Order: sequence, then structure tokens, then C-alpha cells
Amino acid sequence: MTVDASAPVRVSETIEIEAGPGAVWAILSTIERWPAWNPDVTDARLEGPFAGGSTFSWKAGPGTIRSTLVQVEEPRRLEWTGRTLGISAVHAWSLGEQAGGTAVTTEESWSGPVARLLRRRLQGTLERSTARWPGFLKAEAERAARGKTPA
Repeated sequence: MTVDASAPVRVSETIEIEAGPGAVWAILSTIERWPAWNPDVTDARLEGPFAGGSTFSWKAGPGTIRSTLVQVEEPRRLEWTGRTLGISAVHAWSLGEQAGGTAVTTEESWSGPVARLLRRRLQGTLERSTARWPGFLKAEAERAARGKTPA
């Protein structure tokens, strides 16, 4: 599974993080801790091991999203699928080692009748969300890399 390039709503964002891929991976892969560093996520619960095929539910915005881990390739690639409010989503994180840290790319696509019908509105919603997550991840990973505890 990969992000659907033909989906009516899709976005990609890349950020450089001054922390190694292992440190960034540790934050992304601890789903239950997402609300601690990402204020857009108010609840997250992994059901089973952190491995392909496991499901998790999380709340971001108005709906609870039920997702399935599709690809778990530590510390390089994490993908999941999800459905909420008539939208089928595919989300992927790619981590690449670089001098001084990690290049992180996040991509997401939304498809289905609701995504086609409300394409323009949902595109803006996804762009805003996708622009925020990497910044929150960067702040948490760099804070952890400096050995500082959360406030």
C-alpha cells in the first residue's frame, strides 16, 4: 500500500529534524504517546503489537479514526490506512538519515465519495493538518535529543 497519487485529496510535506532516525522512529512508533507531543491528537490506542496488520484508534478533530498499520519498516517507513466519516485515508512517513539528523517526509491521500464531493474544502483541512504534524514531531525529537524532559 502506498499513498494514492490519483486521490482527489493528497498532500506531502518534508522537514529536517536534528535527531537520528532511531530517535524520530521511537516517537512515531509509540502511538499511545502521540497526544503528549501532538496537540491535534487527543487520544490514541494501539490494539496489539506495533506490527503490520495491527489496528489502532485515535481521535483528531471531530472524529475517531480506526487505522491499520500496513508497513512497519524500522526506522525507515511507517504506513497506515484509515477510515472516518466516509473518507478512506492512506498515510505514510519516510525517514532518511542525513548529516546532522533525519529528513522526514509525510504523505497522505484521501479518497472516496466524500473526498471527491468536498475536495477543495478537505484539501485545505489536510494541508493544515499535515503542515502541523511534522513541526510537532520535530520539536519533540529535538527536545528528546537534547535530553530535556517535557514541560
